[in-house]
Amino acid sequence: MKQLMDLTMGEDFETFVLIKSADKRVAKNGKPFISFTFQDQSGQISGMYWDASDQDVAQFVAGKVIFLKGKREAYEDKPQIKILEIRLTIGNEPSDPLMFVKRAPMSHQEMKDYIDQTIFEITNATFNRIIRVLLNRHAKSFFNYPAAKTNHHDFPGGLAFHTISILRLAHAIVAQYPGINAPLLYAGAVLHDLGKTIELSGPIGTEYTLAGNLLGHLSIMDAEIVEAADKLGIASDNEDLLLLRHMVLSHHGLLEYGSPERPQLLEAEILHHLDELDASIMMIQGALAHVKPGEYSDRIFGLDNRRFYQPHHPES
Repeated sequence: MKQLMDLTMGEDFETFVLIKSADKRVAKNGKPFISFTFQDQSGQISGMYWDASDQDVAQFVAGKVIFLKGKREAYEDKPQIKILEIRLTIGNEPSDPLMFVKRAPMSHQEMKDYIDQTIFEITNATFNRIIRVLLNRHAKSFFNYPAAKTNHHDFPGGLAFHTISILRLAHAIVAQYPGINAPLLYAGAVLHDLGKTIELSGPIGTEYTLAGNLLGHLSIMDAEIVEAADKLGIASDNEDLLLLRHMVLSHHGLLEYGSPERPQLLEAEILHHLDELDASIMMIQGALAHVKPGEYSDRIFGLDNRRFYQPHHPES
């Protein structure tokens, strides 16, 4: 059986996939349908299941493995599956969702060791104490959750791996440019997305939680930092505490992207750009992974719907 991203345009197929998301909607004719995102280890493709019954809506939910028969088509220059048949798996057919998701390229222990080593490099006592409290609180989720529902690092362990990727880049920046507050930059990198352990529902069938929808991970983590500081006896007007909060609150860079403040520290500006760089590279590499030389990728929603070209002789 072919994987989703190996299917050519117009190709008929039969395979097993994971339902990454399933949203009930209503068509113009008033009939319900399900907007699916199907996933396997090669990637994700959407598909519409028309005239869905209440039973269909109840059984075809995120996190379920299904048998899928269909044809690869395109809608508005984006790949889409025309669903011909869909059913839950039976008997000895594959049913473990973890078989259909990518994994972080580092093991759990390797990621934990890297984070532990970084904590020793955060020599500022305020930063260090707060990070230890919050990592201890969210350790299990931090090393198992994705960094996003879609777009980048959207696989189990993606949150920790994304954090480590930024820390590696941060170490290179610190080595290149003098005058950077390394403990602040590393601390901001460790905490910047930790709120996603509350914003997201988990590694399989990932959805936004109520807190995620209403608050977002920036404000969630800011509140957790304040709470941890209070328990540690750190004054609310402590400058180091305010710097750390600013790192988290400003890392999206622009107000329209969810940051209540734009970066006002050198380290905050660096963190914002490193976060953008790592996410962008992952999205582009993922889109190009199944593109033949001389062709363009599908449009990438997270990068202004741009397509990227695969050269004939890319340098490795």
